[in-house]
Amino acid sequence: MVTTIISQNTADINTARAFEVLSKRFEITPQVLAIAEVSQIEDAIRISGLFKTKAKTIKEAATIVLEKYHGTLKTILSMSIEGARETLMQFPGVGPKTADVVLLFSAKQPTIPVDTHLNRVAKRLGFAPESGDYEVVRKSLQSLFEPKDYLAVHLLLIAHGRRYCKARKPSCDECPVNLHCPSKGKWNSP
Repeated sequence: MVTTIISQNTADINTARAFEVLSKRFEITPQVLAIAEVSQIEDAIRISGLFKTKAKTIKEAATIVLEKYHGTLKTILSMSIEGARETLMQFPGVGPKTADVVLLFSAKQPTIPVDTHLNRVAKRLGFAPESGDYEVVRKSLQSLFEPKDYLAVHLLLIAHGRRYCKARKPSCDECPVNLHCPSKGKWNSP
């Protein structure tokens, strides 16, 4: 959960750097982070951007896990997927994407987190409606793929968005699925 909070609106490289600094300064446990000074967490994750909000969120989340869940997310992660999503989203700074990332990666629960790349690719490939919000895109993708494939779908669509289906200048001519893409060339300027 800590890594996912740090990653919000942040490039992967800065997320990794911030987490590395944080984990060198603190043991990444609710017990340690709940008593850490917010300013020290801020200093450790500064490179991630929005560090003041993220540091406060990390400390608050650690305190909740410690006080309400006896220092572990196991109780939450063993709930039904919908119950776990709902419970995780009650934490400060945890929305649907963060909850889904925690559920997919930490609990191996069948969900597809929708980040900006995945959202863009799903809509451009016609896997989800262009006007679809987070839940519409997630449910559209989940209806197309088997739960056992959700992790691979998540990772592959993100990779495709980063490599070919970029926001501003997609590489449609190089794209391996361009023959099947309903949006081919739509975002390229002449």
